[in-house]
Amino acid sequence: MVLYTSPFPNSFLSGLHSFSWGLIFPCYWFADRLVASFVPTSYEKRQRADDPCYFHALCIIITTPIYLALLVASLPFALIGFLLWSPLQSARRPYIYSRLEDKNQVNGATLLTEWKATSNGKSFCFGSANVCLLPDSLARFNNVFNTQARAKEIGRRIRNGASRPQIKIYIDSPTNTSISAASFSSLVSPQSGDGTNRAVNVGIKRTTSMEYKGDNSASNNSEDGRDAKSGAGEPSEGEDNNTCIVRISGEDNGHISDPDVDTVSSQPNNSGPADHSSEGDSESPKGQAPNHKQKDGDSGSLDSYTASRESLVKVRIGDGTVDQSSINNKLLYKASIMKKTSVRKKKHMDEAFDHEISAFFPANLDFLCLQEVFDKRAAEKLKEQLHHYFEYILYDVGVYSCHGCCSFKFVNSGLLFASRYPVMDATYHCYPNGKGTDSLASKGALFLKVQVGSTPQDQRIVGYISCTHLQALAGDTTVRCEQLDLLQDWLADFRKSTSSSSTANPEELVAFDVICGDLNFDNCSSEDKLEQQHSLFTRYKDPCRLGPGEEKPWAIGTLLDPEGLYDDEVCTPDNLQKVLENEEGRKGYLVYPTSKNHSSSQKGRKSSLKGNGRRIDYMLYTEEGLYLEWKVEVEEFSFITQLAGLTDHLPVAMRLMVSTGEDDP
Repeated sequence: MVLYTSPFPNSFLSGLHSFSWGLIFPCYWFADRLVASFVPTSYEKRQRADDPCYFHALCIIITTPIYLALLVASLPFALIGFLLWSPLQSARRPYIYSRLEDKNQVNGATLLTEWKATSNGKSFCFGSANVCLLPDSLARFNNVFNTQARAKEIGRRIRNGASRPQIKIYIDSPTNTSISAASFSSLVSPQSGDGTNRAVNVGIKRTTSMEYKGDNSASNNSEDGRDAKSGAGEPSEGEDNNTCIVRISGEDNGHISDPDVDTVSSQPNNSGPADHSSEGDSESPKGQAPNHKQKDGDSGSLDSYTASRESLVKVRIGDGTVDQSSINNKLLYKASIMKKTSVRKKKHMDEAFDHEISAFFPANLDFLCLQEVFDKRAAEKLKEQLHHYFEYILYDVGVYSCHGCCSFKFVNSGLLFASRYPVMDATYHCYPNGKGTDSLASKGALFLKVQVGSTPQDQRIVGYISCTHLQALAGDTTVRCEQLDLLQDWLADFRKSTSSSSTANPEELVAFDVICGDLNFDNCSSEDKLEQQHSLFTRYKDPCRLGPGEEKPWAIGTLLDPEGLYDDEVCTPDNLQKVLENEEGRKGYLVYPTSKNHSSSQKGRKSSLKGNGRRIDYMLYTEEGLYLEWKVEVEEFSFITQLAGLTDHLPVAMRLMVSTGEDDP
């Protein structure tokens, strides 16, 4: 299948479309600014609290007639533009495919060779987030604003989190197995004296942050990373240059056993600040909203050199009865290529995989699915930022006008997909049953086939990813169930049409099949029982779910209460992370299922709230239809706070381990 790199098949139609949109845009912009001036966010209200009460009213009185006059003057041109724009949509392609190789990052061709370098399997990391990038006037109804600046900052934060060094901490003592074992960052950095990165026994202590030098630090530390591996006596083949390893022992009673480590936290890094990928990235974006500026402890920002504790820590608890040298040899593994060992235990003994509330997107994020990227200009800014980390991006997904759908579509689907691995095929389908305001957007599903490697016999190893956004209005249970039915049917057709393998002669081996997106229903509301029991959950597994209407104890809601987005307690990634780790904190800042017996004000009924909030953002995977000799299991699941203050949803991430079993005993 040919991937579409432009929205129209020829330059003439593209030029005509640009001309028509140029006639429409002034009218669109004036209308957007006019409505936005009457919908202030809670942050703006707080900022104006010290101003005279008449000041804002005076501004509205002055600007409103101006916007109205310009809006009326631009209407004739917008009408002409619309008459040209609407019929052109019948020739428009359903997405734009963009590929931009960043020489500072590992490209997709290099990643494909990693599968051949290992015989025991590989892990893949998936992320999903609803980023609420609507036109500014509409975004304000969700209490977020300045869409263009938010788009750029969201992209910067995502690539900053994904490109940071991955920190792994191993606990050799069996005495500390609680979740608090992950809540520290007493980390070791390469020493300037000998250039080696040693595993150091340090005491467990809780801190708020550690030093991190930006998203290009991997290149600066690559030489140190090679020395570290050789100094540690580990094979250099397949090791990550940006992986920092710290070992914690319970034999030191909380004291640092190596005197050289005493100065680690205060010693400056000799490599200096990392160079940004572009000159413009070293400065704050112009027009940045005040609430998005860097604050103390705001580790989510690209320019921040601090990183939250749990977000940079992966705890592995070794059995204390096993010989120390044996543990050392077994527990040092690559960030994305791992072999499971019998001595490894999980942070939570009742769960088969790690889970956490993280202030950062996972390191080495492979695939990203975003929803509500409706604004075209914001999509371009977001794409530019993400291209510093992701080589392959599909954006502006959807249809416009009456093309391909039952009703007129004013905006696209809002879906965006980014990948570090090559995209082989892609297709999009629009849900035909949207209702209310949702019918004005071409909400649908984007299906992708990616190549993630090849076998020594040159068989392609592929994966399938689906990104979707369902009907949002409350009470539209039947509509969402119909859309889930369509999602399954479309996915089955896509896999059948893109498969080039047969049982007798498999040319491709399927490694994973994942569904990501905002499904707009949760697993705890009584109103969503029909969706909770949908057949989709019999074929696909939800790592956060025990069954219909029953969540796992550690799962939390992903829908934030818009009223509290700019409170000091949650306006930074670190602060939001700390609040969500506490049950009472979650009750104040997450949206919970509505109750008919209580008032509509959530903060006024905190004592009656049960559960951990509405989780409407999903990551699903299946073991059906994959290569039979391989095993797929969840390695870790994260709720992410890095976009605090930028959207009203919590991003989620899941790391899947695809084990070939060739080296298993």
